[in-house]
Amino acid sequence: MTLALTARDDAMLAGEFGAGIALAMRVVTRVAHAMQASHLLDIVGAHIDSCLYHGPSGIDFVERLGVDGARVAVPSTLNVSSLDLMTPSRFRGSDELASSARRLMDGYVALGCAPTWTCAPYQEDNRPGLGEHVAWAESNAIVFANSVLGARTHRYGDFIDICAALTGRAPAAGLHLDDARRGTVVYRLQAIRAELLACDALAPVLGYLVGSDCGTHVPVIDGLPAGQPEHRLKALGAAAASSGGVGMFHAVGVTPEAPTLEAALHGERPTRTVSVTARMLREVRDRLAPTAGAEIGAVCLGTPHYSVEEFRRLHELLDGRVASPRVAIYVNTSRAVWHEVQLRGWAEALVEAGVRIVQDTCTYITPVMEPFVGLALTDSAKWAHYAPGNVQVDAAFATIEDCVESAVAGVVVDHTSPWWQDPS
Repeated sequence: MTLALTARDDAMLAGEFGAGIALAMRVVTRVAHAMQASHLLDIVGAHIDSCLYHGPSGIDFVERLGVDGARVAVPSTLNVSSLDLMTPSRFRGSDELASSARRLMDGYVALGCAPTWTCAPYQEDNRPGLGEHVAWAESNAIVFANSVLGARTHRYGDFIDICAALTGRAPAAGLHLDDARRGTVVYRLQAIRAELLACDALAPVLGYLVGSDCGTHVPVIDGLPAGQPEHRLKALGAAAASSGGVGMFHAVGVTPEAPTLEAALHGERPTRTVSVTARMLREVRDRLAPTAGAEIGAVCLGTPHYSVEEFRRLHELLDGRVASPRVAIYVNTSRAVWHEVQLRGWAEALVEAGVRIVQDTCTYITPVMEPFVGLALTDSAKWAHYAPGNVQVDAAFATIEDCVESAVAGVVVDHTSPWWQDPS
C-alpha cells in the first residue's frame, strides 16, 4: 500500500525541521509502511515508555535526538523510570545502573517531555478525550486510553513512541481505526454473586482470565454493573494486557464505545461467546493467590500506580493500625497523586502505619525493596504476573482488604474465599 504524505511530512523527512526530526519521521514512516497504513494521523499527545532503562542503546538514541535539536511537537508524559528520584537511597542496584538510568531520564526531559514518571498518565490533569488520537506506550495506559477514555492509540513501543511525539504524527492503522476497535469475543458473566460483583478484586481476576483467553483480540465483557469506578477498569485492563496482549476492551453499558452489546460488536456476530462462571474466576484467582497462614514479608500495591481513591481506601482500612515489623508495605504512585494525598491529610497516618511510598518507578521493575522472607502479597494481577521473573520474589494476589489484614497480622489471611464459589 502506498503511504500518502503531506507537504509537512515531506519537509520533516527532508530535514527542514532538523536532523533529529528527520530521524524521527523516518522511523514513523517505516512503521507506517510495516502496518500498511495509507496515511499518517495528527496526534494530540504521547506517553513515552522509552525512558525506562534497558541498556545503552536507549541513551544513544535519545541523546542523538537531543544533539540534533529535536523537541516534542505535542504534550508528552513520561512513563516510570528505573529510579525513585524522590527517595534515591532506596535503590539497591549498582552505581553504574543508577547513573545510566538518570542519564536516560535527563535525555527525555531535555526533549521537552513532562517529568511525570508514571505508568498511569490518565490520572494526570490533562488526558485525551473521546475520539482523540494519541501515541501511548505502556500496556496498561494503552488499554485504558482506548477502552475507558475512548481515545485512540495503537500499541507503541520504545523509540516509536518518542518519534511520534517529536513529529506529532502516527500511522493511520491498528486501533486508531474503527474496524480494529470492533469487539470480537464476548465474555458473558454468568450467575455471579452480588458480593463478588461489588468486590474490587473481581476486576483484575476477570481481566487476567480474559487476557489469557483472547490474546490480542478485542474482548467484550457483558454483565458488569454500570458505574464501574476507574480504579476497577484500570485493574481489569492492566491484567488483560499482562496475561494477554489486549490493547482495548469493551464493557457493555460501562465503557464509552459499548452502550450496547450490538454497538461493541459494530453490528456483527462475535467469533465466539464465553460464559464466565464463578468457578472459572475461582480457578484463575487460585492460580494467583497464596495459602492462608503463609508467612509474608512484603505487601506491594499500586501497579498500575495508585490513585487518590485507592489511597483513600487504604487509609480507611489501616484505620490507625500498624503493619507487623516483619512486613513492609510498598505503594507505587506518581508525584502528582502523592501530593494530593498529602493535601488531604492522609500521608502522615499512612507512613506511621508502615507504608513506604515509591514514586517515579515501580517495585516490580527496579530493585527498591529491602530483602525479606516469605511471600510478597499484592492486589495487582499485573504485579503478581511479572514480579517473580523481574525481581525474583514469590508473589501472590489478594484483595486489598486481605493485603492490609495480612500486613498487620504478619501472615496471610483470606476472608474472600466464599465469594468466589458458585451460587447454590
